Amino acid sequence: MAGSWTDFLASVGILFLVINNKVLAQVVQAENVTVIEGGTAEINCKLHNYDGSIVVIQNPARQTLFFNGTRALKDERFQMVLFSPRLVKIALSNVNVKDEGGYFCQLYTDDTHHQVATLTVQVPPAEPTVEVKEQAVEGGEVELTCIVPRSKPPASVRWYRERREIIGVTSQQENDKTVSISNTIRFQVDRKDDKAIVSCEATHPALRGQKRVNNYALNVHYSPKVKIQYPAGVLREGDTLTLMCTTMGNPEPESVEWTRLNDSLPDRTEIQGKALTIPRLSMMDNGTYVCEGENQYGRSVDEYVLVVYDPGAIVEAQSSVPYAIIGGILAVLVFAVICVLIIIIWCSVRQKGSYLTHEASGLDEHGEVQEAFLNGNENREGKKEYLL
Repeated sequence: MAGSWTDFLASVGILFLVINNKVLAQVVQAENVTVIEGGTAEINCKLHNYDGSIVVIQNPARQTLFFNGTRALKDERFQMVLFSPRLVKIALSNVNVKDEGGYFCQLYTDDTHHQVATLTVQVPPAEPTVEVKEQAVEGGEVELTCIVPRSKPPASVRWYRERREIIGVTSQQENDKTVSISNTIRFQVDRKDDKAIVSCEATHPALRGQKRVNNYALNVHYSPKVKIQYPAGVLREGDTLTLMCTTMGNPEPESVEWTRLNDSLPDRTEIQGKALTIPRLSMMDNGTYVCEGENQYGRSVDEYVLVVYDPGAIVEAQSSVPYAIIGGILAVLVFAVICVLIIIIWCSVRQKGSYLTHEASGLDEHGEVQEAFLNGNENREGKKEYLL
């Protein structure tokens, strides 16, 4: 009885080992792979206890690529890299999104076993492009759209100005297996915004932390502003005058117009580009000279008043300056002397008035004497004395 039970267990063990070895011989394992478009993908099929059975690798369309180590599909991009009892490796070069999908690793024994290696293709964005809806004009708005026409998975697109993000409206459109992304912004502009830089940045997992950036320079149109540059100092007869009319505008005025208020330009006037030159100046050239610049958004003018001096008059005026200074000093001294005399006379008059007042006060104290003189000798009719 015991021997029968032992024989039964031995038979079961032998059967288990046979079944287990058969299962192990049929195991195949595939690995998923991710590759950037244009790169090379390696598809691996791992074999366990390979017994020499037929190995077939098929593409996502279930077309046979390799039958054991032999090429079955005429696509030179597929190459057999390794065929061994443990690993079958093929390489696919110049990968595109159409190659994406599941690749079948099949092992044909008594039963067919297979595993699927999923190929994922990433499409990184190219440098974004910027589209402008219409020409930006001072005081108006500009609309800019940043476009990444193709990416997979969808790229992230943002606008920045001086490191500050400008929030826009993002939209996307499916295009076969890729996606087109756009981001649109609108903001008001002034002339100071002309040539300012706004940046469109695209990020994507395939870029590994890098960015695709388009730095766009704003082009804002505005009316011109003109200014006349003139020489410093006094202009005399016989000198040469050159005036330069500088302009600033977008678009820049191609030319400027020189005129003289209420008169025509002197016959000797030479105009080259934006410069006006008058040689051999005379007093007849005096006047207000005007420069005018214009574009389709407006016009601007600036004026310069020309005064030409007679050299002889200038010398005479300069030579008379010391005499004028001396005359001024003498006038001040005379005025000071007169003031002193007035003060002295005023003080003297005040003191004399004070003396007379005191003397009159003394006579009042001797009233009796005054009365005696007036009433003293009544018999002397012919003689009367008065003490005043």
